[in-house]
Amino acid sequence: MRATTEKTKRGPAPQASVPTFRSLTAALLLAALLCGACSGRRDAQRSGREEDRLTIGFSIATATFIIERWNKDLKVFTGAAQELGADVIVQLSAGGIQEQIAQINYMLNQNIDILVVVPHDTGLITGAIRQVREAGIPVVAYDRLIQGIPIEAYVSFDSAEVGRHYGQALIRAVPRGRYLVVNGSVHDVNSADISRGLHEVIDPFIQSGAIRLGREIWLEEWSSDEALEKIGAIFREGADFDAIACGNDAIANAAIQLLSERRLAGKVAVVGQDAELISCQRIVEGTQLMTVYKPIGALGVRAARVAVAVARQESIRPDTLVDNDSGAMIPAFLEKTTAVFKDNIDVVIRDGFHSREDVYRNITR
Repeated sequence: MRATTEKTKRGPAPQASVPTFRSLTAALLLAALLCGACSGRRDAQRSGREEDRLTIGFSIATATFIIERWNKDLKVFTGAAQELGADVIVQLSAGGIQEQIAQINYMLNQNIDILVVVPHDTGLITGAIRQVREAGIPVVAYDRLIQGIPIEAYVSFDSAEVGRHYGQALIRAVPRGRYLVVNGSVHDVNSADISRGLHEVIDPFIQSGAIRLGREIWLEEWSSDEALEKIGAIFREGADFDAIACGNDAIANAAIQLLSERRLAGKVAVVGQDAELISCQRIVEGTQLMTVYKPIGALGVRAARVAVAVARQESIRPDTLVDNDSGAMIPAFLEKTTAVFKDNIDVVIRDGFHSREDVYRNITR
């Protein structure tokens, strides 16, 4: 339960300045100190509570929050936070950025110590985040990097590396042919990073003429329904693609559904990310080539540790620094990803992400 003693009134969070570093090592050391100190420098006296229990606000607003990936994130994060001495107030909705802003304003009145955010729109949320920091509440971006304003930390995966996994898998499977690229939400900076990583790998093959980029499109939301509509429109013009790179497994699911209707499932190489159960099943069945496994358990636990450390003004060393167009370099904590194919599907099973029985449910022994 939350402590009943009222918390000390907060002062404005300090604005981070542009750091000048001689080396990345020096930058990381400074960032480690800033993570503990720049989180608002809220009043050192925390009202003399006996058990200094924290309250974390967790805001997530996305068209696909019901996706199994987000259910896992929330469960792991809240459990880890509770073990570290923090309660979590969760606000989630599929209502888009305006509803998320309303949720954040609500949590500002709930006496939270820190706000963790999965932003629906990584740019339009800036104004709401500025209000949070002016109230002396530090902010951690989870999974998606908030743009245009200094924040205390960013916890995620390397999205460019996810894109490189896509490109490497497709080039090995289809070194020559016609590609379709279906990127994720145009409002999520991760989509751009995935696309950048993908193109780092495939562009030399495009330039050589080995690969033809038939189409590349962007979705408004991370939505399988939107993917069905837009990929379907492309397929009505012609489905003569040899490979399809999809922003995530929900989009890959839509692509494979449309391919199945044309009896092309398994004949076109399809890749996605998140290691959703249906995608893992399709990999062992042979209708999806690869998914990128992102260890949500490790990410959720790490995010909880970072949030608690920042709220308690404890130093914590980041993996690197990232630029979010705010004039400050943001301490980033990035977990590793794994490209999962049929021959290494045991990765998700060993981690307990899915059971062997579920993954192989549709395979006749």
